[in-house]
Amino acid sequence: MSEQTSPRSVSVVGLGPMGQAMVQAFLDAGVQVTVWNRSSDKVDAMVELGAARAATVADALDANEVTVLSLTHYAAMYDVLGQATDHLAGKVIANLSSDSPDKTRKGAEWVRSHGAQFISGGVMSAGDNIVHPASYIFYSGPREVFDAHAELLRPLSPQEYLGADDGLAQVFYQALLTIFHPWLLAFDQATALIDRSGHSIAQFVPFAVRSAAAFPYFMEEFSVANQNGGWASLASLKMMDAGAQHIIDASEEVGVDATFSHTAQSLWRKAVAASEAKGEAVSTYALLRGEQV
Repeated sequence: MSEQTSPRSVSVVGLGPMGQAMVQAFLDAGVQVTVWNRSSDKVDAMVELGAARAATVADALDANEVTVLSLTHYAAMYDVLGQATDHLAGKVIANLSSDSPDKTRKGAEWVRSHGAQFISGGVMSAGDNIVHPASYIFYSGPREVFDAHAELLRPLSPQEYLGADDGLAQVFYQALLTIFHPWLLAFDQATALIDRSGHSIAQFVPFAVRSAAAFPYFMEEFSVANQNGGWASLASLKMMDAGAQHIIDASEEVGVDATFSHTAQSLWRKAVAASEAKGEAVSTYALLRGEQV
């Protein structure tokens, strides 16, 4: 593998909120950045901060050995890099866009078929605040490619290299988003319930934060249970069903949409029915795994 010729320069393609945050982080660390984006206004804003403008995707690839992609999905990668496939040979593509693991693997294969090296990433950030203490980036792909360019990429966020499988970063990234999305919806429903009941969201939030301190305990307990088939007892499943109904009633009494809680209740009820049919407790974990019960 060739030596990195300019360890303090990089190209960034895709200047949405995350891409712009990456450019800013690179510039703050003294890294020279060349940028390209479909819309010129976002390029203009980055140039004002000190980035160099690439007129074309080919120019962005030619400017540096490493190009970081921050795009909506992998389909956009084909649209963008497809404009300049003859400029990919000898380059390194670090695709930090979100998509499914299999689409990531296919994207890696496509990039390599054009003579470039590839690593993938999943950006676990607090919104687009990649310098937040809780932010970090999953990386996967060939270890030697990651190691060769880890120092260049370090300004973006702390790094968590997971393994050689190109799709692995997205497995972990999407798994964490699986937790985040329901939490966000649940928080919206909870605060809507407080507000529509005539009470203060500000008064409620400290209690939500206090309760969240128990989440690591539950994750540790349930992770052990899920490694052994999942947590379940018929009595507990029925209790969760009843609890979901209470949440639905409390929400709908004040006009709050309880779709999310109805969905949760449907899973508890499915587990109850499966348990009663089987004659032993069947966990929601087993159901979500798609096991035949």
